[in-house]
Amino acid sequence: MTNRVFAAVAFAVAIAFAAVTQLISNEYYFTAAYTVLQFVILATAWNILGGYTGYVNFGSAAFFAIGAYSSVVLYNAFKAPLPVMIVAGTLIAGLAGLGLGYLTLRLRGVFFAIASLALAVVLYTFVVNWDYVGGARGAYVLQPSEVPFGLPRYVHLLYIAMVLMSALALIVARTIETSTLGRGLAAIRDDELAAECSGVPTLRLKIVSASVSCALMGMAGTTFPYFLSYVEPSSAFNLSYAVNSIAMPLIGGMMSWVGPLIGAVLLGSVQQLVQVTISSAWNLLIVGVLLVAFVTLAPNGIMGWIDLWRRRGRG
Repeated sequence: MTNRVFAAVAFAVAIAFAAVTQLISNEYYFTAAYTVLQFVILATAWNILGGYTGYVNFGSAAFFAIGAYSSVVLYNAFKAPLPVMIVAGTLIAGLAGLGLGYLTLRLRGVFFAIASLALAVVLYTFVVNWDYVGGARGAYVLQPSEVPFGLPRYVHLLYIAMVLMSALALIVARTIETSTLGRGLAAIRDDELAAECSGVPTLRLKIVSASVSCALMGMAGTTFPYFLSYVEPSSAFNLSYAVNSIAMPLIGGMMSWVGPLIGAVLLGSVQQLVQVTISSAWNLLIVGVLLVAFVTLAPNGIMGWIDLWRRRGRG
């Protein structure tokens, strides 16, 4: 399947999922689906740098928060419409990723991971002390009283936006995977020194990978203020975003765009079910247990299992 055909299919499926708003009246389903789709974007975005390139980013929550607080700033300054917030937050997070890449991607292994975590701490401290966006006390972002397109609730619009953004993230990931850029990133992941000796522009490719990855993470956070109607640093920089964005690709499989999608849908759905039936306090414990289990029993994730079964079937 070519990338153009895949993009057409992805958006067709997204439109079909968006049409569900006319069939289901229970708001909880849209709230849960919104959260799962948010993790689809975060996992897919993380995998572009962590899975394709081999650079572990512990600062996922920071770029998610950049997208969220970009929307807060635009709301406070101009009462900007949702599409403007999404585009602006994505671009700002991408620029932040560009800066992160330029400054830190000369580091390798654990040193880059520590640098990305340090960036999250610095941004958190900055936001806590920035009164314009509410500082430590947080800020309210009220949903518009009128919902466009004749939708009954604003959460339906946020769900549709998240469906379309998820489709876009998957299209970007698959396009990178099947392109020359993807092959260059795979060479860096497998052996960066050998890639450099072969003439691969490793630093440039890593910066592109970081910029795209961080832009998509920011995109995932742009609708967050409207979703909760209230944003505070502890919610925007929540540890669950950093943990899940790493765990979901590891569980699903990091070598393909499908892996993060499978991991996010599986793990996100389990977390939503546990949150309703038991308690949200169990979510991170479940992530930890599943992560240990998959790293031990299936280090290549679910997609690794599937590839193994395919090879055995052919043999």
